Amino acid sequence: MSLKALVSKTVQYNNWVVNKYIDWLSTKSDEQLNQETISSFPTILKTLHHIWQTQEYWWSYIAEKNDFDVTKTAETNSKEDVFNAIRTNSQMLADYVESLSEEDLLKNVKIESQWFQCDFSKYEYIQHAILHGTYHRGQIVTMGRNIGITDAPMTDFNFWNIYKDQQ
Repeated sequence: MSLKALVSKTVQYNNWVVNKYIDWLSTKSDEQLNQETISSFPTILKTLHHIWQTQEYWWSYIAEKNDFDVTKTAETNSKEDVFNAIRTNSQMLADYVESLSEEDLLKNVKIESQWFQCDFSKYEYIQHAILHGTYHRGQIVTMGRNIGITDAPMTDFNFWNIYKDQQ
């Protein structure tokens, strides 16, 4: 399998997972999404907000715009806005990857931020952004269980890979 095919499949899977989570969490009350529990972030909604902010941050470098503005994402706190922003960003990444060639995915992009400096390929940044979201979605499932939400959707890659054409 080529790098292009692998990354394309990965962002398609990620987009599916994002939509499954947002559909699931859309059925939960504001009280549940804002109930405090011990984790990296104190609430499910704040964890989702962080996922979105981080996706926007990495998108700005992957797309070579370097235009991330924390104030743009800091002002959005309603669950509908955060849900829509995460969905939009995920679809945008999937569409963008489809437009790239294998060479584009291998292109290095230098980042010099206040936190770190690096010079990795686009596909490594894409991989990082997706794995970061996966990490925090796992936390959301645990946070949910801690506050009584036990109906998280099945989002394993193998499940998607087997049934994606039937959904």
